Order: sequence, then structure tokens, then C-alpha cells
Amino acid sequence: MQDIKILVVDDEKRIVDLVRIYLEREGFLIDGAYNGQQALDMISKSAYDLIILDLMLPVLDGLTVCKEIRKKYDTPVIMLTARGEEFDKVLGFELGADDYVVKPFSPRELTARAKALLRRTQSKKDSQNETLTFPNLVIDPDARVVKVQGKEVSLTPKEFDLLHFLAKNRDRVFNREKLLEEVWGYDFYGSLRTVDTHVKQLREKLGRSSAASYINTIWGIGYKFEVGK
Repeated sequence: MQDIKILVVDDEKRIVDLVRIYLEREGFLIDGAYNGQQALDMISKSAYDLIILDLMLPVLDGLTVCKEIRKKYDTPVIMLTARGEEFDKVLGFELGADDYVVKPFSPRELTARAKALLRRTQSKKDSQNETLTFPNLVIDPDARVVKVQGKEVSLTPKEFDLLHFLAKNRDRVFNREKLLEEVWGYDFYGSLRTVDTHVKQLREKLGRSSAASYINTIWGIGYKFEVGK
């Protein structure tokens, strides 16, 4: 992985420096930021391949920063925090984080997670996916665009990933555990309700057209994408 640029955001300089040492050993280019606003300013001026983001930041907290990132960018985010409560994890993932590491952490583990997330992200970018077309719904995975009745719908990265995964596996039933594994990744530690939340948000954004009815609840099991006959 050459010319990979990573932003490490933490108000403790020693943590930024420690993470920098381990990631630079892998050949990554590292920038550091020490508060939420500084991080957003740097992200707006430079393209990053990965952001490692502390939750408890001055000026703007990590969840707010993550939410702002997801309004414009698909950059993978690893949340880094001293708080390990499930609520924080679930909220972080719902706002668009891709992985979650709790302090105190092993720099080697964080490095391994960063490399794994970058591999998964690159794999998605490199894959050539066909545009999926259904009545009133078009999903273009290369452009990451969804159109309902010809109009583009704004989705978060995880909402898009979930819709695309279900659509390309139409008529197959997936339980919540499998969806977490396939869409959020094997390192996901959040609650199963994250899937339900994203499905609800997807249906709302797809509106009252037939597209919203494609995602069907299979009671007691999970969900499937099914086009009406």
C-alpha cells in the first residue's frame, strides 16, 4: 500500500506520535490533528485514505466530526476512544464509522485494523460492479449513486452499502448477524439494532415509491430485497 495518507486525530500528542510511529513503519504518510475543527479543516484541504478519530475531542467531538465527514466523503473512519459503552459504539457506527478501537489499545492491533480496513476499501474501489436497475430504482455502485424515479437520493456510505448488498443478492434472506458481517465488516462490535436503524432510514429515504417496498422484513429472521411480481 503505497502513497496511502492517513489522518490521526487525538487531543493527546503522545498518542498521535505513537500511532504515527507504527503506521509510518508500514510506509503510510501520516498527518496529525488535535481538535475536531482542525481535523475538518485539514480534511477539506487534503484527500485522506483513512481517518483515525478520537471520540473525546476539544472544540468539536469525534461523533460530530464523523457526521460532518459523512456529509461529503466516503473516507473510512476508525473511532478511537477511552469509552467502551455499547451506546457509544452503536452511535458511532450509525454516524458512519467503519471500525472502533477502545483505549488503552495495542498500536499493533490498531495498525492491523487500519491495514485490513484499507484492503477492504481498496477492494471495493477496484471491483467492477454492474449498475442494478429495478422499477423506479437504479443503483450505480461505481458512482455510488442511487436514483428513485429518476431523482438522486442522498444516502450515507453504510446506507448505500446495505442497499447495494441486499439488491445484488435479491430474493435471498439475510439475518442481522450476516448483514453486520458483510456490510460493516468482521470487526463490528455494535448492536443488531444498527441494521434495523439503517433499514428504517433507507425506507424513509426511498420514499413512497415501490422502491421502498423492495426491502422486506422476514419476521424472526432478518431482511431480503424482493421486487414485486
